[in-house]
Amino acid sequence: MARSLQALSGVFLGSHAVADGLVTRTQLQSGLYRRLFQDVYADPHLAVDHRLYARGAMLVMPPAAVLAGRSAAAWFDAPFAGSTDPVLVVVPPDCPWRGPRGIRVHRTDIGPAEVLTLDDSDDLVRLTTPLRTAWEIATLEPLAPAVALLDAMIRAGHVDDGSLARIARDRRGQWGSRRFARVVPLADGRSESRPESLVRVACVRAGLPAPVPQFVVTANGQFLGRVDLAWPEARLIVEYEGAHHFDELHIRRDDRRYERLVAAGWRVIRLSWADLRDLADAVSRIARALGLPLTAG
Repeated sequence: MARSLQALSGVFLGSHAVADGLVTRTQLQSGLYRRLFQDVYADPHLAVDHRLYARGAMLVMPPAAVLAGRSAAAWFDAPFAGSTDPVLVVVPPDCPWRGPRGIRVHRTDIGPAEVLTLDDSDDLVRLTTPLRTAWEIATLEPLAPAVALLDAMIRAGHVDDGSLARIARDRRGQWGSRRFARVVPLADGRSESRPESLVRVACVRAGLPAPVPQFVVTANGQFLGRVDLAWPEARLIVEYEGAHHFDELHIRRDDRRYERLVAAGWRVIRLSWADLRDLADAVSRIARALGLPLTAG
């Protein structure tokens, strides 16, 4: 007879749990546990995020495989990959493992010095070092999301401009080096959210001057606020308002703040999550406010 459900916490292989008498196949198939991948299950009370799926991937990865890119970045203060995004795993070129559905396998050389082992919720997690993680992010992810991930890692102190420049120099001429060299100069650790990064990159790619992230606005020596993005010479501000900005308290607080900024001679463009779905339109609004034409980026 299978033991109680409390005996199975964390992430586990269904076949092993059945063999050990911890659960029956009927219980696994009934939906009592969350299915992550083929034969990989999780306690349904665990938070459903990308790290949960990455921990599940660890159970089926061969010894030479390592979590990388956006999946490793979830342990380096850049948890932007969603639970439905494939887990990124790197394996040596001669490794035949392809992984189950939901895992993206990238074949590439990786040295022992580029691998870390961390203890996460009693699970040992193998992942690439921050610098090697930055390499996979810049070379495998779309440009704007890659910059957002690097922004967060720089802000948290896991990588910096000097270490990224060193990788660019050491790997010059290798596969992906041109893409890496294109992505890294766009990274800016002053950005404090993924939406800020996406808007900033979209503006730069459209030929607009790069805005200043987290700009401190003052008037006559008085602090008026720290804003997401600013073009100080044009006295233009762009603010991204997440979901928490739309409760009544935040609305009143934001309105008073914007009134002070406008009274001091600043123009304010307010963006929401809906604007991220049509960044071209948002950038056009910004360009019109700056009085500048758009160019292809």
